[in-house]
Amino acid sequence: MVLGEVDLPAGTWFPWHEHPLHQLVWSARGVVAVKAGDAGWVLPPTRALWLPAGLQHRTGALGRATLRGIWAEPALSPVSWPEPRMVVVGPLLRELLEYLTGDGVAPEARLRAEAVAFDLLEPLDVVPIVVPSPVDPRARDVEAALLANPADQRGLAEFGRDVGAGERTLARIFVRECRMPFGTWRTQVRLRAALPFLAQGMPLETVAHRVGYSSASAFVAAFRRAVGVTPGTYFAG
Repeated sequence: MVLGEVDLPAGTWFPWHEHPLHQLVWSARGVVAVKAGDAGWVLPPTRALWLPAGLQHRTGALGRATLRGIWAEPALSPVSWPEPRMVVVGPLLRELLEYLTGDGVAPEARLRAEAVAFDLLEPLDVVPIVVPSPVDPRARDVEAALLANPADQRGLAEFGRDVGAGERTLARIFVRECRMPFGTWRTQVRLRAALPFLAQGMPLETVAHRVGYSSASAFVAAFRRAVGVTPGTYFAG
């Protein structure tokens, strides 16, 4: 393993990049976000993200965070997941990662600790939240409105009057350019907007209303349908 640590002020984002090594993105303190293509994840200290070598991505801090970079040579790594995988960081794995990023660890002890750390990589099967951006300028105006206010309740007919396009035209644009119906795309926007609030421990009812749901139960149901687990499981500590 190759390890490193960097303190990130709130709002700091690394540019798009890739590594020749596998990477485990983990924040020992604070909440970080990772984007790969149109997919995104938000990671409190109880979660990490496995990124396979060669994958274009960018990482940022939603608040002040201590980012730990943990890289593994593909030829030597016992883990070789071909796609990003969210990983549970329990107390033992956390202690091992803290130990491995410390100073003065003897080579033999490091190898033993690394082997145990790899054994503890427990994937959490979640579907990444994907928010493709449309190209058509009228759909981009709709996107800008919903990114600014995910709770905006307007439908495509109402948006269409504001952006100069018919409801059916906008619907076809979202299917063609975002590869999903507008309703599904709007749900993804809302769920992605909710992730930072959930990671910070905001009450479910408050999160639900902030992103456009009438109740916590409606929000949890939408989250589970889209992501595969409840918000509580996603961020369990």
